[in-house]
Amino acid sequence: MISALELLSGDAQTFKEKVWASRVLLHQTEPDHLVGYLSLDDVDRLLTATAIRTPSVRVAKDGAVLPASTYTRSATMSGQPMTGLVDARRLLDLFEDGASVVLQGLQRYWEPLTELCAQLEDELGHPCQANAYLTPPGSQGFAVHSDAHDVFVFQTHGTKLWEVHEDGERRDVLLEPGLSMYLPTGTPHAARAQEGASLHVTLGINQVTWGDVLRKVVGRTLAGDEHVPAGYLDDPAALADGLRERLGSLADRLREVDVEAEAQRQIGAFLGGRPPRLRGGLRDRLALAAIEDTTRLGRRPGHPMRMRTQGESVEVLLGDRVLTVPARLTPHLERIRDLTLSSGGLSPADLVDLDPQSRVVLCRRLVREGLLEVVV
Repeated sequence: MISALELLSGDAQTFKEKVWASRVLLHQTEPDHLVGYLSLDDVDRLLTATAIRTPSVRVAKDGAVLPASTYTRSATMSGQPMTGLVDARRLLDLFEDGASVVLQGLQRYWEPLTELCAQLEDELGHPCQANAYLTPPGSQGFAVHSDAHDVFVFQTHGTKLWEVHEDGERRDVLLEPGLSMYLPTGTPHAARAQEGASLHVTLGINQVTWGDVLRKVVGRTLAGDEHVPAGYLDDPAALADGLRERLGSLADRLREVDVEAEAQRQIGAFLGGRPPRLRGGLRDRLALAAIEDTTRLGRRPGHPMRMRTQGESVEVLLGDRVLTVPARLTPHLERIRDLTLSSGGLSPADLVDLDPQSRVVLCRRLVREGLLEVVV
């Protein structure tokens, strides 16, 4: 099974080394590899047969976002009011009249895109989000605009003609199922559905910038919070002298920063901010006591895992938690870390250098933490 970045760009390493934030990229793959992430029938069910609410849905027509009141209703549940529920009939009427429907934050509630975004985040180290755009035949939801983040877009139904501006020149791209496109931050673009209805997915990459990292490091390095001198409005030289002194002191302290420790801090903060990947966790918890030496286990898709040695221990970064274990387990953890979705998994018995009790205990712990899942 190929990685998320290979699926979208064709070559993960080339993308990370040469393409990132530099130019528009097109990649052709098998349509079935992308269509299954969100089909027209999937969107139909979400909009007409679930209790989906704003802000998960918004509607736009002629370049303007319509008020939520034009396509939502209120209801009650157990006597408590519920607002912002999508009114399917009114929404379908608006769509038929030429309005585009946007499904927002799909990574939070649509499992295929949750997994795709989680895998992409794990490969890139940048937060990702997923939106989908359902556009009536011949319509255009938004005028030419640019986004403040990088995006991958791919079509899952119909076709859409994209107007893309790069290096001062206009380029037309006909997006159809199987073709994905990468747009760097700030690339002007617009898109219009062709003869039939169009559905495409946009994966937004909310970049972690060097500025973000440096601001955190500098913020932790600043000493104290002294007031500037009273009367500095009439004595700018005193303010300048104090600023010069403190900048010099800050520069000295920054030169002493442990950059390796700061790099580990950034990695830990990013992984710790990812939502837990626990689909199937209920069944796994119920199966914990039954896990034995021959039980087949696999890596849970999209669940992060990084390791760092701390003396005689190793810290295993598992998204929203850190597991500390003896360093002697490192080779076994590395084998588990390197499991792929197509590898068929492993059993505790495969960790041959550990005694049976220790390897079962380790695997049960990793199942409890969500990294491993019981293969049914």
